[in-house]
Amino acid sequence: MSTKINLKFHHFGLATRDADETRCVLSGLGYELSEPLFDPLQNVNLIWCEHETMPAIEVVYPADTPGPLDPYLADYSEMVYHLCYVADSIQSAVDELRAAGLRVLPVAAPKPAVLFSGRHVGFYMAKGLGLIEILEDK
Repeated sequence: MSTKINLKFHHFGLATRDADETRCVLSGLGYELSEPLFDPLQNVNLIWCEHETMPAIEVVYPADTPGPLDPYLADYSEMVYHLCYVADSIQSAVDELRAAGLRVLPVAAPKPAVLFSGRHVGFYMAKGLGLIEILEDK
């Protein structure tokens, strides 16, 4: 693969069934945690976690109704769920990944994200990376 892919790492998503326990652990590691919020378009609850020297973490946990985390958390109580990258354009990023020879399949169409002030995010399964979130940098 010699094609340049213009993506910048932003955070990783940590799916959990027990948000309280996850919050406790991350707080103990020195992370600053936002208040929980619900994203109705993605049907998940979210907590943004930042640290001075470690990568940002988006804690993602189930809503009260069935949602996208259910298959992932069926066998595990927590797991790294996705990697997030920032790009100028979601579609351009997908095109670059494909031009680099990666198989990229849409999982969830781009939509505004509550956690990121309405910036669009799209989810894709990318060969060699797993589930990725692409956050539009606008």
